[in-house]
Amino acid sequence: MRYTITGDNLQFVNVQLEEHEVLQSVAGSMAYMTGNMVMEAKMREGIMRGLGRAISGASLFLLEYRSKGGTGIVGLAGSAPGKIVDLDIGKGKWMVQKTGFLGSQVTVSLKVAFQKKLGNIFFGGEGFILQELSGEGIAFVAACGDFNIVDLKPGEKYKVATAKAVAWQESVTYDITAAGGIKTALFGGEGLFVTTLTGPGKIIIQSMTLAELAYSLSPFLTSNG
Repeated sequence: MRYTITGDNLQFVNVQLEEHEVLQSVAGSMAYMTGNMVMEAKMREGIMRGLGRAISGASLFLLEYRSKGGTGIVGLAGSAPGKIVDLDIGKGKWMVQKTGFLGSQVTVSLKVAFQKKLGNIFFGGEGFILQELSGEGIAFVAACGDFNIVDLKPGEKYKVATAKAVAWQESVTYDITAAGGIKTALFGGEGLFVTTLTGPGKIIIQSMTLAELAYSLSPFLTSNG
């Protein structure tokens, strides 16, 4: 499988498939494909995995793409202005915020993962459900805003504004901690808690969440009534 990621803040991942290769994606992510591409909805890995994907924010059915009669091309795009990043899952599992998974080779497994600590459940900003990517192959993750990818050293900590942690390697530990004192919590603009990520491993941070984008646009939207 060959691919390129093109664009600035409205990106495509352009995937070239040979006849023996298969790409999978969440429903609604296909932007274009050549005429020799065949698209089929499938519930991979059984009904329970499918329900788990639906709970995590992905789709019950995944779409599979195959080329017929030579090389074919399919383009995937995210649902909001933002970035797409490619992850080599064969080098280790990744935890991804819900709705982050865009597509992958079919050798990548997608399942629901629950945050382990009570504080994460109530104060994590993205809810208590994550997506776990495992197996072999390349996966594509999409999220709003620009990305900052940081490779944490063992024991190195990053405190990230709530909901802006897009993805992290399985070796990174994840927790919710207080943002500071009462005054900081009330007037700092970041809420009561921040996400603390501890290395070793890579983390991906987004500059803006979809909720923040919607809030910034709301003064410019008119209502009927």
